[in-house]
Order: sequence, then C-alpha cells, then structure tokens
Amino acid sequence: MSARRVERPQPPDLQPPDAGWRHARVAPSLAEVYRSVPVGSRSVWRKLLAFAGPGYLVAVGYMDPGNWATDLAGGSKFGYTLLSVILASNLMAVLLQGLASKLGVVTGRDLAQACRDHFSRPVVWGLWVLCEIAIAACDLAEVIGSAIAFNLLFGIPLPIGVLITGFDVLLLLYLQNRGVRVLEALVITLIATVGVCFAFELVLARPDVLAVAKGFIPSPQVVTNPAMLYIAIGILGATVMPHNLYLHSSIVQTRRYEENPEGRREAVRYAFIDSTIALTMALFINAAILIVAAASFHTSGHAEVAEIQDAHKLLTPLLGAGSSTVFALALLASGQNSTLTGTLAGQIVMEGFLDIRIRPWLRRLITRLIAIVPAVIVALIGGASATAKLLILSQVVLSLQLSFAVFPLVMFTSEKAKMGEFVNSSWLKGLAYFVAALIAVLNVWLLVQAVREWLA
Repeated sequence: MSARRVERPQPPDLQPPDAGWRHARVAPSLAEVYRSVPVGSRSVWRKLLAFAGPGYLVAVGYMDPGNWATDLAGGSKFGYTLLSVILASNLMAVLLQGLASKLGVVTGRDLAQACRDHFSRPVVWGLWVLCEIAIAACDLAEVIGSAIAFNLLFGIPLPIGVLITGFDVLLLLYLQNRGVRVLEALVITLIATVGVCFAFELVLARPDVLAVAKGFIPSPQVVTNPAMLYIAIGILGATVMPHNLYLHSSIVQTRRYEENPEGRREAVRYAFIDSTIALTMALFINAAILIVAAASFHTSGHAEVAEIQDAHKLLTPLLGAGSSTVFALALLASGQNSTLTGTLAGQIVMEGFLDIRIRPWLRRLITRLIAIVPAVIVALIGGASATAKLLILSQVVLSLQLSFAVFPLVMFTSEKAKMGEFVNSSWLKGLAYFVAALIAVLNVWLLVQAVREWLA
C-alpha cells in the first residue's frame, strides 16, 4: 500500500505572494526598469541609499503647483493657524504611501494591477477612466504651473509656456533609458532646489518662530470658522494625490530585493523609511509656502492673496529684491518635477488596469496633449485669471477620484489571503479606514462648496 501524501497548509510566513489573487502571475510593472536597482547584502546605510529614490518621486505630488494656491490662501488669510492642517495631511500621506509601497513589495503588483486582478471588468474600466481623468487634471495643474513660472521668469506668454512644457516628455524618455536612478537623481535635485528657494524666502520673511510653533497645534477655529474650514479642507483634499498611490506601488519594484519573506520584510521597512523622509521634505516645503504667505501677506494686510501671480508681484516690495525671482524659480522646479512623475504614473495606470502596452513615448504624448489643449485654449481666451481658476478646478477633479484609489488600497492590504503575514494589523486597518472615510467626506464637502462657487 503506497503512502498517501498529506497536503499541509503553508504557514503565513511562507505564503506565496500570489495567494488570494485571481491570477498566479502578472506582467511586471514598468518592465523597462523592473528590478533594475540591485540591493544585495550591504550595510544598513548602503541599503538605505539603495532603497532611497521612489519616495522622492512620490513626494513630488505633495508639493506640486496645485498645492501652492491653498497654501498661499491659508497663510495670507489666517496666518499660521492652518499649519496644523498641513501636518495632519502629511501624516495621512505617510500612512497611505506606506500601504502603497507595501502592496507593491509583497504582492508584486501595483495598485492598478491589483484592481484588475480583483474586480470585474466593468469596475476595472470605470476605475481606469476615473484615474485617467485624475491624471489629466494633475498634469493640467503642472502644465499651468510651469507656464506661469516661465511667464514670471522670462516674460514668455502663457500659451507659449504651455507648449514649452510639452517637450519635457522627451526628457523623461531620455532619462528613463539611462536608468531609473538617473531619473530619481534629477527629481531629488529639483526637490532640493525648491527647498533651498523657500529656505531663502523664510530668511527674508523672518516669521515669528513662536507663532509658527503654535500654528502646528490644532485650533478649534479650523472647525468653527467656515472660511477657515473651507481652505483647510482644500489643503487636506488636495494633498494626497491618487496617482501617487499607483506610482509608489509600482516604482518600489525597481529594487532587486530577495524574493522571500525576509527580503520582502526588509524591502517594506526601507521603502517606508524612504517615503517618510521624502514626505518630511514635502512637509517642510508646504509649510514654508504657508509661513512665507503668513509672514509676508497676512501681517502686512494683504489677506486675499490666493493666486500665484499676485504672490509674485507682492514679494519684492514686501521682502526685497530677489524674493520674487526665487519664488518663480521654485515654481518652475516644482512644475517640471511634477510633470515627470505624472506622465510616468500615466504609463503605470494604462498598463496596470488594461494590460495594454504601447510605446512609452506615445503614451506620454497622449497624456500631455490631454492637458496642453485645454490649457492653451484657456490661456488664449481668458489669460492669467482664467488659468488660475482652471488650476483650482483641476484640484476639485483630483478630489473626485481620490477615494476610488484609497479604498481599494486599504481593502487589499487588509486582506490576509492577499498579504499573508504582511496584512494590516487591527489598529492599522481601523486607522487606514478612518483616514479613507475622512478624506472621502472632506472631498465631497469640498466639491459641493466648489460647485456652489462656480454656480454663484
């Protein structure tokens, strides 16, 4: 009598990454740079450097031109009070980006691929359409921000500036062919440029340090004052960008970590450290924009500065020569940085949701044209004031799609069948769902208020 082999369930720490998914394997995300950065057996510091990079590509979305308007409005109208809201937004971002990187490392899927592998085809197509609209809206904000910067720095008309930004898609293609580390180096350099520019502005603005510290403490006024609540919700709602969650879950897979539980555990840890450090830099830059606005505009009685062009005009008479130029330079670096990561996210989303692989240059050209065409039309017809309104509208469109990315992310990372030992703990699951629900409620409220304003 032959002995019958008994199938034993695998313990959680040996569970394969494809357990709980519809398909055993999926094509790698961003195949041209997939697992192209070796990690190896190195010291802690060298591993930190090896994993450093994806977080900075993600952090770009938290300091893009779309965030500048809300930070400027908050600082000019209410001084330092809304610094606490920027801090809360950043903490939410750290949580959600940590979940996105964990999903990518543990399952080998980006968020778009995970949605395709879990939901029905109609749902997947619906999520893809919403995500493409959000990416187009985000790209629109970045194109307009860069065009405004070209106008402020060199006097280039807005329509021409919009067209110039279309050429950076060629730069992205060139850099990606040179390797993901080259692209990450450029992004980090541009982030550092923005940081240095605003450090310079802070020195000129000479803010009240005690008042700044008090601003990071939550105030009841944020809830009781309707005008303050509106801007606070704008800061919260526009901070976490949906495309960043798709981007992060994909770009972490460029690291060649060990395909075993210990290797994944190490990759999750270092990816979280990377994104947390990068998002701390984003916190500094967003806070610096608000602090400069508070110290320059609020204290001098200019409480209605919400547009980037108005802020640029007022900086020189208030802070002295050079401040306006540095401000515009920071805006240009921010806009160019955001266009690089936004077009990269577009490739990830199309490949992930639809499993359609077209040439990267064609995909990025389509994404850019969707943003450039309306921006050129509005710039020609309405001028600077119209582009400012279009910038705000793009943030409202982004807020519409955010929950459709956040809820699937929290759901996937909270399922043990999909994540094994890396599943969210009970407290983390509860916190993540609370943040997802809060973002959804705030964005709905913001959308209602924005519609009322446009109809008024």
